[in-house]
Amino acid sequence: MTKICVSGSKGKMGARIKALAKGDAEFEVSGSFDIGEEAEPLIKECDCLIEFTSPEATIEHLGICEKEKKAIVIGTTGLSAQDVEKVKAASGAIPVVFSPNMSIGVNVVFKMLRDAAKTLGEDYSVSMVEAHHLHKKDKPSGTAKEMARIIKEEGHVTDVPIESVREGEIVGEHTVTFESETDVIEITHSAKTRDIFAQGALTAAKFISGKKPGLYTMGDVLGL
Repeated sequence: MTKICVSGSKGKMGARIKALAKGDAEFEVSGSFDIGEEAEPLIKECDCLIEFTSPEATIEHLGICEKEKKAIVIGTTGLSAQDVEKVKAASGAIPVVFSPNMSIGVNVVFKMLRDAAKTLGEDYSVSMVEAHHLHKKDKPSGTAKEMARIIKEEGHVTDVPIESVREGEIVGEHTVTFESETDVIEITHSAKTRDIFAQGALTAAKFISGKKPGLYTMGDVLGL
C-alpha cells in the first residue's frame, strides 16, 4: 500500500485526488493540507506527495520532500525555467514524476504528435488551439507548450502558432492541425472532467513508489 499526502487538498484537483484514492485499496491517504496549514509533519509521514498547487508552493514542498527523502508527483503548471531547474536538481536525491499533463489520454496524444510530426515533416504547416476555464493563469497552457516542443523537435518545424482561449469552465481542450496543399489532419483531445488528471497522478504515484531517485515523466509511467 502506498501512503500518499495531497497538497492543495481543498482545491478542485486535490479534492478529486483524495476521493479517488480513498476508493482504491492500493492507497492510504496519510495526510492532506492546504494554504496556511503546516505541510512538513504530514509530508514526513507519507511515501509520496501529490502536488497540484502554485509554482511557489510546489517549490517549497519539493524542498521538504528532498529533505525527508520522499517521492513527489508534480502536476503544477506555470513553473518558471528556474523552478524547473530546481525540480531537476531535486531528482538527483528523490524520485520525481514531473509532467505538463498527468492525463493518460493526453500522453498518448503526445506520442501521436511525435509520430505525426516525424512523418509529415516540413511539408505541413502546424497550428494549435487550446482552451481552458477562465481561472487558468498560464497562457498558453503547459500542455500546449509541450505539444509545440514535440512537434518542433520531431518535425523540424520552426514555428507552431498557438491560439489560447479562456472562457467558462472548460476543463481542457487541445487541437493540433497539420495542413498541406492537399489535406488537413487534426488531432484533438478534450477533457470531460478533472478526474483524468487525478487518475493519472494516482497512476504516477503507484509507479514511483519504491523507485530510485530520478526525473520521470508520464511517458515513463505509461511505458510510451
